Amino acid sequence: MTTDAAGSVEIRGALVRMRRLTGLPVAFGGLVEAGRGQVRISELSGTATPALRALAVASGNGLGGRAVALARPCAVADYSSSPQISHEYDAPVAAEGLRSMLAVPVVVRRRVRGVLYGALRSAQPLGDRTLSLAMEAARDVEQALVVQEEVRGLMAVAAHTEPDRDPAGGAVVEQVRQAHAALRALGPRIADPVLRAELLDACELLASGESAGEVRLAPRELDVLACLAAGATNAAAAERLGLRPETVKSYLRSAMRRLGAHTRGEAVASARRAGLLP
Repeated sequence: MTTDAAGSVEIRGALVRMRRLTGLPVAFGGLVEAGRGQVRISELSGTATPALRALAVASGNGLGGRAVALARPCAVADYSSSPQISHEYDAPVAAEGLRSMLAVPVVVRRRVRGVLYGALRSAQPLGDRTLSLAMEAARDVEQALVVQEEVRGLMAVAAHTEPDRDPAGGAVVEQVRQAHAALRALGPRIADPVLRAELLDACELLASGESAGEVRLAPRELDVLACLAAGATNAAAAERLGLRPETVKSYLRSAMRRLGAHTRGEAVASARRAGLLP
């Protein structure tokens, strides 16, 4: 799945959440097209017509284009008569019967990556609470896109790393172990199942892909061991994995029991012999 396709999945989910949280009957949005400076509306939720589908919104134009240009949320109480925006898109907006509308940019690393819209079919001000909830939905997309970028970067490292050819005397092996631990930690945060499957496949490649099959660890047990194998303390592993330190200790004890190990070092060594860790 491409980055844009994965981003569209996240926007689709955010629109559904935004409608549920805000009570707005209509939501739509899309990503900024690379190199073109315009948002392509690709996701619709609650619409009655296809009038907005595939609409290209240029930066600075209309409500969404204004949100892109300013990199901040914008709202109007009555779209068709608002003096705050330009009116290039009045026809499709009117065809859908929309009046009151908000637009929230999705900003990742200071760059606008997309826009979420919410709308009513009546002309009335949208309150601060509604705007705040819409912004929360946009923040969810932003965090998901950041995670996806991190995953893609780590997977690229995995694809171009050859641990058997390591003239640096272990430096590449250490890089592989760090990348493996980072990928394992990111896995539970990936909502898209296709991207998560790609990530886990990359983890298996880094680990060697030749498990002896005699030992099976639960995913979280392997996550903890991967962090520890990369040099993390229990506390650091807990922070990276979003767990409590006590929970990390519990997973470690369970992994040690499965591996027949008495120390964390023995557990890591056993997991490497079994092809579970790089």
